[in-house]
Amino acid sequence: MVTNDSLIEQHLDFSKVKAFEYQLDDVMELIDMAELKIKLKEVEQEYKQNPTEINKTRLGIIFHETALNLSFFSKTTFKGYAKRSFDTLSELFNSANTSKELLPFIASYRASALSLVCAETKKLKLLGEAFALFNEAVKNYSAVSYLPEFLRGSVAENLPWFFFAKRKLAKQDFQSIIDKQNKNEEYANWKVISFTYWAWAKQRQSSKYRTQALDYLDKAIALDPNYKAGRERAEKLKMKLTK
Repeated sequence: MVTNDSLIEQHLDFSKVKAFEYQLDDVMELIDMAELKIKLKEVEQEYKQNPTEINKTRLGIIFHETALNLSFFSKTTFKGYAKRSFDTLSELFNSANTSKELLPFIASYRASALSLVCAETKKLKLLGEAFALFNEAVKNYSAVSYLPEFLRGSVAENLPWFFFAKRKLAKQDFQSIIDKQNKNEEYANWKVISFTYWAWAKQRQSSKYRTQALDYLDKAIALDPNYKAGRERAEKLKMKLTK
């Protein structure tokens, strides 16, 4: 297993990280439930036929998306996918043979999967463990990948109010992604930035931030002409803020 100290010292190749992102993009941030079910079967079959590290990573991520989008609406069929995601990604994370440029994806989704296990099992101690994993992922990989902050912020913003210490990370994380994107337009893809602009505005609905929030919502909408990312949510929030 690669230690945390050695991870910090490693220099990840940004171009290789982006190349892996391209191979994983079709299994990340899926919001169409019919498409997700089809993709789940497809990815499982791909891994069965060709169990490479990239296909195993794809498997772990599609399990995560299944847990996030389907398990909470099913009493039996999709239960357990959060644990399957965590276990699959943990095997990759703990292997010394895993390509280091895949680790930003593996570490981030692994942390998020553990938070979903917490939600499914109601074992709150797992939430603390999940955020510890998130914090390590942010420290080690956020310079080259949006995923650690994007997934941590996404989990944080959906926590109940009494987790205020963790909830405040959402504002921090989405702002950080926007700041990095402004410096390097290749940092995150259109889908993620669309979601991020919407999430930023959702966190800042007071009149103090109204102008900036509406600007970001317009950007979220413009980036997503086919309603594959944050457009629908951005349109609803814009309508609320302009009433």
